[in-house]
Amino acid sequence: MQRTRLTIQPGNTARDNSPLLLPVSGEPDVAYWLSTGDLRLPVQAVGSDLWCLLPELPAGQTVTATLERSEGEHPHRVSVEESEDRIAIYTDGNLFTAYIKAGNPARPCFYPLRGPGGVSVTRHWPMRHDIPGETNDHVHHRSMWIAFGDVNGVDNWSEEPGHGYTLHRQTVRTYSGIVCGGFETLSDWTDSQGKKLLEQYLKVRVFPLPHEEHLMDVEVTLTATEGDVHFGDTKEGGILSVRVASSMDVPRGGRIENSEGGVNEPQTWGKRAHWCDYSGQVQGVPVGIAILQHPSSFRHPAWWHVRDYGLMTVNPFGLAAFTQRQEHGEYTLPHGESLRWRFRVCIHRGNATEGKVAQRWQDFANPPAIEVAG
Repeated sequence: MQRTRLTIQPGNTARDNSPLLLPVSGEPDVAYWLSTGDLRLPVQAVGSDLWCLLPELPAGQTVTATLERSEGEHPHRVSVEESEDRIAIYTDGNLFTAYIKAGNPARPCFYPLRGPGGVSVTRHWPMRHDIPGETNDHVHHRSMWIAFGDVNGVDNWSEEPGHGYTLHRQTVRTYSGIVCGGFETLSDWTDSQGKKLLEQYLKVRVFPLPHEEHLMDVEVTLTATEGDVHFGDTKEGGILSVRVASSMDVPRGGRIENSEGGVNEPQTWGKRAHWCDYSGQVQGVPVGIAILQHPSSFRHPAWWHVRDYGLMTVNPFGLAAFTQRQEHGEYTLPHGESLRWRFRVCIHRGNATEGKVAQRWQDFANPPAIEVAG
């Protein structure tokens, strides 16, 4: 690759550590630099995609940058390691999260999710039983997970008798790097007897930010490989769900906020929003976790099943409960077709304002415009 000049336009939103996908194809395993002014930013190739993090760009300011190959390799800030039962993601030498793909009672989960100060922003129970003061309700609320409660009549949400399963089948790829690291997996959703209902393709990409904050892109694609798939209208489920650390629960001083200005369960449960955030203190450290939904996702903006007791999940199907039966949300996915959701999980310091969650959603939904300069 020769030097390539790019223009970057942030639009009306100030940018701060915004992930950028450059409109240029790169070579796998080749390192690059993006230079603008006094900044020289590392660029990572993931396949042919080129990713970098833009530290700061004021609203309305257009910059010109130069992309070129690096003479050497970049060190890895994100390392992804797979073992028999998990895919672990380390950032700056510390465990950020692990996708526990085997040995679960019902389905994989992400545990823990490390926030600023090294604390977990999600509940340890039931994976651990030795954390003082933790709640122990809803055993299926395992840190962060993907599930739904009515799939062709099968409950793939709870761990009650007769529940369904999500079975990890294949790790398609893993990758590490200086900007991001991640993995892609293939899984089967089945009934209690192991009969396949549909296929799940999962893509995960983690960006470490300054001050121990993280962005985590999660893309979920469900494909009707075995025949039509009916998603029932139930509040019991969510495509991406988290159970926050118990000290972050609203009765213990935590706070729920959404993109529409709603605060806590009475103003956020069953409401549509682009994003929802849960914040509070863990071991004296003010932290928060937000789920942002991309506009390309099925039924965006979705409805939120979020509770003061610590649950936060995106539910695109449970409209009857959310609208007092004024609307209905069941959906039949035809054989051979797919549904896709794109999420960005933001783990930050402080509350939603301090964590710049609204700005993070703009970065995700409306990233800076990047063009190859003539």
